[in-house]
Amino acid sequence: MNISVGSDHAGFELKNDLLVYLLEKGHQPQDMGPDSADSVDYPDYAHRVAESVVDEPNTLGILICGSGNGVCITANKHQGVRAALAWEPELASLARQHNNANVICLPARFISKETAFAIVDAYLAAEFEGGRHANRVNKIEGNVC
Repeated sequence: MNISVGSDHAGFELKNDLLVYLLEKGHQPQDMGPDSADSVDYPDYAHRVAESVVDEPNTLGILICGSGNGVCITANKHQGVRAALAWEPELASLARQHNNANVICLPARFISKETAFAIVDAYLAAEFEGGRHANRVNKIEGNVC
């Protein structure tokens, strides 16, 4: 699976750990930056990930910042992106199953590396359930059914 991964300075270390973890799991993660733990503006990297999810078929995104909120808000500005904040695995699964989330956002300052791995595993293992949820997801995009 193609996965775009980006962060800000607060999520830099966790981003790097996740890139290694994803490679070990057989995925094809793409590092969208940053390249150091120096202070950066999170929207720059959230936009990169969101654009790759929209432009590249079969790509999911993972974004990481201190709280997860800034990158989530930014990614959701892109038409076709459904970014969700998750701080435990069940939230990540539900975001995928019920909201067809194509970007998961992690709060680096509030979760451990192990929890982040479990969240990403749950997110990638889940599938959109469709059915009653499909109509709701269509309404997110402004498509009234």
